[in-house]
Amino acid sequence: MLFVLETVISGALAGIMYSLVALGFVLIFKASGVFNFSQGVMALFAALTLVGLLSGTIPFTNTDNPALALPVWAAIPLTIFVMFIVAVLIEKFILRHLVNQEHIILFMAMVGLTYVFEGVGDMMWGSDVKVLDLGLPQGAWDWLFDTHDLYVEKIEMVAAATAAVLVTVLAVFFQKTRIGRALRAVADDHQAALSVGISLRNIWIIVWSAAGIVALAAGVMWGAKSGVQFSLSLIALKALPVLILGGFTSIPGAIVGGLIIGIGEKLVEVFSGELIAAAFAGLIEIDPGVFSATENWFAYVLALFFLMFRPQGLFGEKIIERV
Repeated sequence: MLFVLETVISGALAGIMYSLVALGFVLIFKASGVFNFSQGVMALFAALTLVGLLSGTIPFTNTDNPALALPVWAAIPLTIFVMFIVAVLIEKFILRHLVNQEHIILFMAMVGLTYVFEGVGDMMWGSDVKVLDLGLPQGAWDWLFDTHDLYVEKIEMVAAATAAVLVTVLAVFFQKTRIGRALRAVADDHQAALSVGISLRNIWIIVWSAAGIVALAAGVMWGAKSGVQFSLSLIALKALPVLILGGFTSIPGAIVGGLIIGIGEKLVEVFSGELIAAAFAGLIEIDPGVFSATENWFAYVLALFFLMFRPQGLFGEKIIERV
C-alpha cells in the first residue's frame, strides 16, 4: 500500500506539471477562441530567456558574459516584460489580421507561430541543454521520506503550490473582473465585442501576456526539474489530453484533467503488466515488462475515450447548434 500511495502521489504531482502548460491553452482559448498550439514552445522560450539573462548570454551570439548576468530578482521581471513584448508583436502581426477568420486559419497561424518561437529561441540562446538554478528546493521531501518512507520531489510540491495560486487568481480574474467578462465576450463573437466598444487589441495583448506569465511558470518548473532543452516544447502534446478531459474553457478542469492523466498513467505503467499477466496465468505466458511503455500512450487513449462519449470534457460547456 505504501508503494501504491507513492505512485499516486508521484502521478498527481506529475499531473500538476502538465496542468501548468494546459492552463496557458485554456487561458487563450477561453478569452479569444484561439487554440494556441504554440503554448508549449512559449514555455520553452520563456525558460530560455530567463536562463540567458541569468547567465549573461549575449543574444544571437551563444556566448556568455558573466558581467552581464542578472540576479534572479531582476531576471524574472525582465523575462515577464519580454513575454509582454511578444504578446504585443503577436497581436500586431498575426491576430490583428485574422479577426473573424475561420478557426482552422487561426489554428494554422498558431502552428506557424510554434516554429517561429522555436527558431528564434534557437538563434537567440543556442540549442544546448541549460541548467536553470533559481534556488528552488530539489530532491526528496525529507519529512515524508524520514517519517513515512515516501519519496516526494520538493520541486513538484512547489509546482503544485504554484498551480493552485495560478488557478485561484485566473478563476477570480475571469469571473469577478470587468476585463475578464470582456475577454469572454471577445471569445464568443469578435464583431459583437467590437460593436459594444471592446478593444480587441487591448484584450489580446492582456490575454497573451497572461499566457506568457503562465508559460514562464511552467517553463521554470519543468526547466528546474529536467533542464531547459528543446524537448521541453513536447510537453504541450501531453497537455492536449489534459484539455480534452478537463474541457478547453475550464481553468479548474485543467487541474482535474492533469490529475487524472498523471495518476492514471503512473498506475497503468506500474501495475498493468502484473494485472494482465495474472489474468492470463496458466493460459499464456506474458512478460509484464511488455507493458512498461504504457505511460507514453495511456493519456491519448483516455482522451480518445472522452472524445467519443463526452467531447466537451468534464467541465467544458456543451455546445448546441441549431441548423
